[in-house]
Amino acid sequence: MSPRKRSKSPAGRTKGRLVFVLGGASSGKSEFALQCAESRGPRAFVATGQGLDDEMAKRIARHQATRSPEWETVEEPLDVEAWFTKQGPEYRTIVFDCVTLWLSNLLGSGLMESTILARVDGLLEAMRLTGANVIMVSNELGCGLVPAEPSVRAFRELSGRVNQCLAAGADKAYLVVSGLPLRLK
Repeated sequence: MSPRKRSKSPAGRTKGRLVFVLGGASSGKSEFALQCAESRGPRAFVATGQGLDDEMAKRIARHQATRSPEWETVEEPLDVEAWFTKQGPEYRTIVFDCVTLWLSNLLGSGLMESTILARVDGLLEAMRLTGANVIMVSNELGCGLVPAEPSVRAFRELSGRVNQCLAAGADKAYLVVSGLPLRLK
């Protein structure tokens, strides 16, 4: 990413720059997000995945192996907004991977869809106020078949609404397909 002038928030703090990276499963979106990250300054990787089974634990380990040791990994499955508010300003670059697992975690904790949607606005504001370059990674779930189960359809719809909100709030947005990024915004 090339440096750009950042605007100031009402409190006089530099506002962060937000990049939204969207793609299907194993599309290369996480790798692209890491490529977008600046190589200087403190960097954090905010991971929302939880190794609740062997396959997921192995997937997390593979993702961790792709990052250089300069990345500080933060495992935050639920309270991402609070992390961005409290610790986010300490970093120059933050990769938030992934939005979809965060949504799944929030639903699994019993939160209602309306509460989750309200939290997304707070998340965008918290990311902006860090002053960091924040790269958000999310899954595109709307390109496949219509799921047979009502709960899966509801999750797909929630994910689509959240992705639209994050893309609208981002400075740049990309769709990654087969490892190739397409700039959307």
